[in-house]
Amino acid sequence: MTKAPEKQWDNGTWLVTEFVLVGFSNLPELRPTLFTLFLLTYLVTLSGNATIITIIQVDRTLHTPMYRFLAVLSLSETCYTLVTIPNMLAHLLMESQAISIAGCRAQMFFFLGLGCSHCFLLTLMGYDRYVAICHPLRYSVIMRPTVCLCLGALVFCSGFSVALVETCMIFSSPFCGTGRVEHFFCDIAPVLKLSCADSAHKGLGIFFLSVLVVLFSFLLILLSYAFIVAAIVRIPSAAGRRKAFSTCAAHLTVVIVHFGCASIIYLRPDSGANPSQDRLVAVFYTVVTPLLNPVVYTLRNKEVRVALRKSLARGCGMCK
Repeated sequence: MTKAPEKQWDNGTWLVTEFVLVGFSNLPELRPTLFTLFLLTYLVTLSGNATIITIIQVDRTLHTPMYRFLAVLSLSETCYTLVTIPNMLAHLLMESQAISIAGCRAQMFFFLGLGCSHCFLLTLMGYDRYVAICHPLRYSVIMRPTVCLCLGALVFCSGFSVALVETCMIFSSPFCGTGRVEHFFCDIAPVLKLSCADSAHKGLGIFFLSVLVVLFSFLLILLSYAFIVAAIVRIPSAAGRRKAFSTCAAHLTVVIVHFGCASIIYLRPDSGANPSQDRLVAVFYTVVTPLLNPVVYTLRNKEVRVALRKSLARGCGMCK
């Protein structure tokens, strides 16, 4: 049984001082199963991302901008899961599912900041592939370490700036009503529905900002791949074309999954109209998608597979 949200009386209106995350409270018989499933998935995700970061760090052949960005993506994915999954696991075990407004604000800020940063980081990785394939002779000059560092900093500054604007818009007015958030974490639509003030203009502003972030990033990635495809078709040998495309396959797969989920949730003016459907999609992009990224980059990238086998061989040799 969930704890009722605390309230205070102000000018005849019940103001919510904490929220109750509904989560999976309507599925009490499935909560132990869901906890076990999500915990195992989370541990595999952490292990996969830690493995990728470690391999890229220890193998000098992977000390290139492409793999540095992949290590940053894996680290960012790890932080992204830390924002939502541990709290969700705790709520699957505990009766109380209350979260303070300050805690909700912080969770939303980091979730949106890392989500927006992922969009920009995937765009940067697409640009990296464009430079590598379309301008191979100038690659080391264009993507020199200082430039990569500045671009990486710009990615996260931009992502968290967007998150700050959206979070301030949502929490700029008090919250009324039951205080029940129809989700397992503090997402935009279910929290915005509890605002005391008219939230229509806020929802519209956040919707257009989300469109700007997602579509702008995705269109830049499409532009990069338009130039990449044009360059690949000019390669005379089939082996050369396959090799060039193989360096992009893993990134392209992650782009499709990430932007597909983001579009389903955030590019709908009526986002939040179906809480059950939104929770199902949210499980996919908060639990499943972070698991897919290390799997995709490990299985679809030959250099990562080779580095992993070399590391395992060295580990086995040391054990012997």
